[in-house]
Amino acid sequence: MDATSRPPSLAGLRRTYQGLPLLEADLAPDPVSQFASWFGEAVDAGLPEPNAMVVATSSAGGRPTARTVLLKGYDENGFVFYTNYESRKGRDLAENPRAGLLFPWHSIRRQVRVDGPVVRLSREESAAYFRSRPYGSRIGAWASRQSAVVHSREELDARYEELAERWPEDPPVPDFWGGFRVVPTEVEFWQGQLDRMHDRLRYRRSGDSWIIERLAP
Repeated sequence: MDATSRPPSLAGLRRTYQGLPLLEADLAPDPVSQFASWFGEAVDAGLPEPNAMVVATSSAGGRPTARTVLLKGYDENGFVFYTNYESRKGRDLAENPRAGLLFPWHSIRRQVRVDGPVVRLSREESAAYFRSRPYGSRIGAWASRQSAVVHSREELDARYEELAERWPEDPPVPDFWGGFRVVPTEVEFWQGQLDRMHDRLRYRRSGDSWIIERLAP
C-alpha cells in the first residue's frame, strides 16, 4: 500500500473543542426546560435534523443495539418517538422497557443523553400523529415489516404499490405501529471544552425533584 492509499491515522483525527462554560448556576431547574433551551439553539444554529437522536435498547438477554430515529415530541412527561412495534427496537422494548437517547450535536460541540423507562403511547395519541404524517409515510408504515428480511427491493416496492392501490387516500392506522415515550430519570448535558476538560452536568431524579451533579469528563 503506497502513502496515497493509506487510511488516515485515527489517532491524528483530532479537533479542538471550545465553547462557553456550562455552569450549574446557568441551568434551568429541570432537564426538560434545559433541553428546550439547547434544542432551540441547535435549531437556530442550522443543524440538519436537530431532532435526530440515537436510541439504544437491549433485549431481555442483554444484547444491545442502537439506531437513529427522530424525536417527535417532548414535555415534562418525556421524549416521544414512533416506530413499528414488531421492529428490533419494538421487540427489545417489549422485553426490556428501558432506553437511552443521545442527541449528537457535534457542530456546536454539544451532546444530550437521556436515560429512563419507556412506556407506549395510547392508541389515540399514536393515531393522531399517524394521521398528521404525509400520505406516502403512512403507506410506508404499512409496506415495511420493519427489521424483517426482504428478498429484494422489487418486493418492497411491489408491496408499497399494492397498498397504495388499496388505500388511495386515507390508510388506516396499523395496529402494529405507534409511539413510545422515554420517561427521563437521568439527563446529561455535555459541552465540549479545551484539552478534553469538557463540562458534563447531569440531572438525576430523586422523588419529585431533580438533583444536579457535575461529572468528570
